[in-house]
Amino acid sequence: MDNLHDLLRLRHFDPPDEIAAIKAYVAEEFGAKVAVSMQGKTLVITTASAALANALRLRLPALQKVAGDKKIILRIG
Repeated sequence: MDNLHDLLRLRHFDPPDEIAAIKAYVAEEFGAKVAVSMQGKTLVITTASAALANALRLRLPALQKVAGDKKIILRIG
């Protein structure tokens, strides 16, 4: 029987493509870092400032192309 530690060591915990793409988009366009989490079919983008959240809200159509069929929620944190 395999050890749990051995099974987890072989597992790759890469973020989904949508999360990496959104983080790269925000870093390229705004020079800022955001936290992106996935909860079911929803992507939650957490920003440090309300100004960045508003700028992202205006660019939701571009973000939605990256997210595909997932809903996007902007959160200030």
